[in-house]
Amino acid sequence: MIELASDLGGGKTTFVRGLVRGSGSEDKVASPTFTISKVYAAPHFEIHHFDFYRLVDPGIMADELAELLGDPKIVVIVEWAGVVHHVLPNERLDISISQTPEGVRRLTFQAPTDLLYLVEAVQ
Repeated sequence: MIELASDLGGGKTTFVRGLVRGSGSEDKVASPTFTISKVYAAPHFEIHHFDFYRLVDPGIMADELAELLGDPKIVVIVEWAGVVHHVLPNERLDISISQTPEGVRRLTFQAPTDLLYLVEAVQ
């Protein structure tokens, strides 16, 4: 489970595009802002990408998200997760994307200590 946070146009979909490509998938990545979710097939798992920007109440989407979170063959990525925080596990990787005054994107990773071994910071 990955939670992505940034301003509008901050690079969330670009990050997902790189993750999907790195997984070995050849699927085209597009922002799910208007469709709410997209699914990408990788050779060994699926990537489910959610964008809750337009939702005030997630309704049935929160139930769908909760069901996916328990499947070890699915990577879940959520943008604008505020409306579904009650469903998200504590054991997740939070990635915040911000822009420096020089226009460089900075990624900040936060996770429970036992998940941090998965992340390697490269500068």
